[in-house]
Formats: sequence, structure tokens, C-alpha cells
Amino acid sequence: VQLQASGGGLVQAGGALRLSCAASGSPFSINAMGWYRQPPGNQRELVAIITSGGTTNYAASVKGRFTISIDNAKNTVNLQMNSLKPEDTAVYYCHARIRPRAGIAYSDYWGPGTQVTVSS
Repeated sequence: VQLQASGGGLVQAGGALRLSCAASGSPFSINAMGWYRQPPGNQRELVAIITSGGTTNYAASVKGRFTISIDNAKNTVNLQMNSLKPEDTAVYYCHARIRPRAGIAYSDYWGPGTQVTVSS
């Protein structure tokens, strides 16, 4: 099982970007998917997560601007980022809690990261 993300880039403040992440390898079950980010010189932090049932949790700094969604049929999570600010600049990492095969415990999977840069 691998996570592959797309959609990062450079945008001006106030603009929008959409990140997508797909879990390949036909995982048996996905409990939750989400996004974390690591700003320059800082630790990785939660941005938003969503369970397979649709329950969401957002960091306070992005609430009202970012929207996370999941497509269980396609094993894909999307993050719509609106009203972007320079402080949103970071490497964004896709995360998923996956049971790769029946009878195997859930594990954490991470994507390789995608750069989001917001210019002022």
C-alpha cells in the first residue's frame, strides 16, 4: 500500500489549492485519512483528518478555510484550501490509517509530501 499525493504548488495569498491523495495497492480497509503539514523550521502538525464514516477534525488555524473530504470507493482524500495565507506555506503530508490485508492490524501510512507555497 502506498499513498500518492498531488496538487501542491505556488499561489498568492487569498488564493486556493486542492490537494488529493490516493491509497494504491487495494487496501483491505481504511479507518481514516488526513493531512499534516510541516512549515519551515517547525514540527509536523495536524491540518485535518476524516474518518471513513465522515467525521472530521480540523486544526483551529484552518477551520472555515479548508475542507477535507473522502471518497471511500476510490480510497482518496481531498483537501480544498481556500483563502490561503502565507503562514499556510509548508510541506503537506498525506496520512492514512490502513489495514492492508484481512487479519493484519491497522498501521500508519504517509505520503512523500507536497510543497504548498503562499506568497504575500
